[in-house]
Amino acid sequence: MTPFLCFWAVLMADPVTSPAPAVKVAKSTVATKAVGEPASEDTPAELKKVPVYPKTVRVQTDVPYLGITRKEKADLYFPLDHDKAKPLPGIIVIHGGGFNDGDKARNRELNISENLTLKGYVCMSINYKLRRTLGQVTWPQSVYDAKAAVRYLRKEAATLGVDPEKIGVIGCSAGCNLSMMLATTGATDGFDAVKGEPYQDVSARVACAIGFYGAVDLMNYHDMKMFAKTREEAPELYKKGSPLTYLDAKDAPMLLVHGTADTTVPLSQSETFLKAAKEKGATCALEVIPDAPHTFDLQPKQRDLRPLVTAFFDQHLKAPAAPATK
Repeated sequence: MTPFLCFWAVLMADPVTSPAPAVKVAKSTVATKAVGEPASEDTPAELKKVPVYPKTVRVQTDVPYLGITRKEKADLYFPLDHDKAKPLPGIIVIHGGGFNDGDKARNRELNISENLTLKGYVCMSINYKLRRTLGQVTWPQSVYDAKAAVRYLRKEAATLGVDPEKIGVIGCSAGCNLSMMLATTGATDGFDAVKGEPYQDVSARVACAIGFYGAVDLMNYHDMKMFAKTREEAPELYKKGSPLTYLDAKDAPMLLVHGTADTTVPLSQSETFLKAAKEKGATCALEVIPDAPHTFDLQPKQRDLRPLVTAFFDQHLKAPAAPATK
C-alpha cells in the first residue's frame, strides 16, 4: 500500500465578461487577521522567459479552447507513445498567480504537466481570465473558463484520445481555488448554464480534484482584486467565490496539499475546508508538508510529491469502475 493510500484511509482582458450569478447570503463575520497578498508572478524576469517545453512528452501549444476570439489558450500534453484508440484519463492543470497573473507554461505548471503525462495521463494546462487593469472584474469569468476547459476536453475526447468519463483537475494557489470550484459546484450553483459560454451542451463535471495551497474560504482572507470590491462592500461575492460554500456529499473526491511555512495562504484555509468537508459528508483529505512555503511544484525540497499525487489520480481515474447495482 502506498503512503498516500494509507493517508487516505485516515493576459490583456477581453472587454466582455459574463455577469456573476445573483445569490442571497447572510452577513458573515470576517476574520481580521492580515494575510499577505500573493506577490506577482509576472516579474520582469519571468515575462522575458521563453517556455522550454519538455521533450519527454508531446506538447501541442496554444490551443484556442475558449474560441478564436479569446486570448487565453491551453497547452495539451500527450505521452510519446499515446494511441488515440486507447483513451487515457485527462487532467486539467490550472496555474496560480492570485487571479492577477501567472501562466500555463511557468516552471511549476511545466513540472506538473510533464510528470503526470509521464504517468499515463493527457494533461491540459490552461490560461484563464486574469485581472490586468485597475477596477477590472474578472470573476466569475475565471470559473467559467475552468469549466469550459473540462467541457473542451470532454467534447474533443475522441480526437484527443481521452476518456471523457475520467477527467480530473489539479491547481496551485488561485488554481487551487478554481480546482475546488470544479469539484464542488454543479448545475444548480449558477456557473454552468451561462449564456455565451462555449460547449454548454457538455458536462463540466470532474471525477476528482487536487488543490495546492489555495484560498478556499475567501470570507476569511484578504480582499480580492478580481471582484473590484471589498468583503465589506460585497460579502455575497466572497461567499460565492469560496469553494467552501458549495461543499456537500455529492462532491468529487478532493485532496489538498499545504505547507506549514506558507505566509501567503495560511494552512488554516485548508484545515477549515477539510473540517467543513467532513461535516458535509464530502470526500476530502489534507496532506500537510512541514516547512514548505507557499509556492512549490511536485518536487519541492521538502518531499517528492509525485507518488502522492499520482496515487490519488490513479485511484480515482484509473481504477476499474464499480459494477452497476440493481
